[in-house]
Amino acid sequence: MAQNLFIGNLAYATNDDSLKAHFATIGEVSSARVVTDRETGRSRGFGFVEFADEANNQKAIDELDGKALDGRDIKVILAQPKEARPRREFNRDNNGGNRSNGGDNGDAFRVRSW
Repeated sequence: MAQNLFIGNLAYATNDDSLKAHFATIGEVSSARVVTDRETGRSRGFGFVEFADEANNQKAIDELDGKALDGRDIKVILAQPKEARPRREFNRDNNGGNRSNGGDNGDAFRVRSW
């Protein structure tokens, strides 16, 4: 699996094409993706770039880290693999409601004692 670069502090105006064009000055870019919010479609301010030749990763870090792209000084580092997170378990309480991690989510019927 190829090593990606993490690109942080992106301007909201930066899109996949402008990110790819900026990094193409270093070498052939296989993919460039600005991460967007699912709800709004707006940039989340970071993205990932993958070069065809991984030797360009260090060159890009050396030459582009701290340099301006669309008016903002970007951060360029090697991307870290996503951490494996434990699967969340949902348990049923005695009243048929779902409980996550022992907390009451408010869907159980409460019996009054008066």
